[in-house]
Formats: sequence, C-alpha cells, structure tokens
Amino acid sequence: MNTVALRPAAPADSEFCFQLHKAAMGDYVAAVWGWDDEDQRAYHESGFDPDRWQVITVDGADAGILVVEYRATEVYLARIELHPHHQGRGIGAQLIQSLIDTAARRSQHLILDVLVINTRAQAFYQQHGFREVARHGENNRKIRMRSTHRQTNE
Repeated sequence: MNTVALRPAAPADSEFCFQLHKAAMGDYVAAVWGWDDEDQRAYHESGFDPDRWQVITVDGADAGILVVEYRATEVYLARIELHPHHQGRGIGAQLIQSLIDTAARRSQHLILDVLVINTRAQAFYQQHGFREVARHGENNRKIRMRSTHRQTNE
C-alpha cells in the first residue's frame, strides 16, 4: 500500500508543477488548444499559487498536485493531477474520497470541471459518484461535474 500525503507547495515547486502538468495533461491541452511551451509556461506562472496549491506525495516522493477551494456553498476541486507513473494505483481515488467526505461534513457538494475530451477522467469521476451538471467554456469544452454524495436534509 502506498503512503499518500499532502504537503504545502513552495515557490521552488513551480517547475515540478509545470512539468507534471505537461506529463499529465499535455496531450489533452494539445488536442484542445495546442501545446506551445512558452504560452503554457506563462499560463502556469500566472496561476501557480504556492499558498493554495498542495503537492501530493507517494511514499515520500512528489507525485502530483491538488488545488481545492472551500467556497461558501461548495467545495471546488480546481485541480488534481498525478504523474502518469502514479495513475491507476488508487491514489486519486483515495484523495477524491477524502474530498467527498470533507464536502459531506460541510453539507456541501464537491464540484469539479473536466475537459470533454478527457473521457478517462470523466469515467473515473463517474465511478466515484459524480454526475454532469453543465457544460461551459469556449465551445462547451468543459464539463462541470458534481458529487452526488451529500449529507443534508434536502
């Protein structure tokens, strides 16, 4: 069993996070927008916020990134990326279940967005109780999904 943990990101993690994004999401980004290293690096640098980002570690080694926003009415999973070498090993499932549990304790839904072309991720989220609630973005390239697990008196 892998030991999965989270640690706060640091400014020095910026390059790791960029390279991770390229490895985990590069093919999808290229298919939708085209991958231009310079443009993607500028986009990364404008969005990288070590105060909000967490690095996912597996057995002490950096393996991914997690960005979660705790909003007034929902928990928003802004980003979860695992290096391809760590995918398919239950790590993402463990993290998603923890976030679903956190949202349920808050009597909120866990919300996320996924690219329409990322059918693997869509299937993963559906297996964990997420359902499509909307499509948005340029040409509806993104699917908004919501966890159906919520502890309330609705």
